[in-house]
Amino acid sequence: MLMHMIDFKNGEFVKLRKVGNGDVGDKVLSLLVPGEEIIGTYKGVRDYVTFTDRRFFAVNLQGLTGKKQDITSMSYKGISVFSIETAGHLDLDSELEVYYSGVGKLRFEFNGSCDITAIGRCISGCMS
Repeated sequence: MLMHMIDFKNGEFVKLRKVGNGDVGDKVLSLLVPGEEIIGTYKGVRDYVTFTDRRFFAVNLQGLTGKKQDITSMSYKGISVFSIETAGHLDLDSELEVYYSGVGKLRFEFNGSCDITAIGRCISGCMS
């Protein structure tokens, strides 16, 4: 069974770890609009999510080589409510929950280093 990066029925997937923005694929870079900036890229086992100052891209690498990619772009403007949980001293994980009308709740769990407040600030700036 193939598992998609974002399961819109479940809204959850494996914990993400920060990787360099150089790990962003050319296909995602070609989708950026002029002036759009990458905030951070976070990788699961194989797939990854790239957060920009306007939206996020969820990239599901398919097949044995990963050359085929399923890329989902979701604008922060469609978010009606969001919640962040910052890392603590003993619990180094952070979380982001976003609610899209028509889609429901999506939950991102991050291992270790994540500037969750920067992502939250960008979402706040785009919500109308």
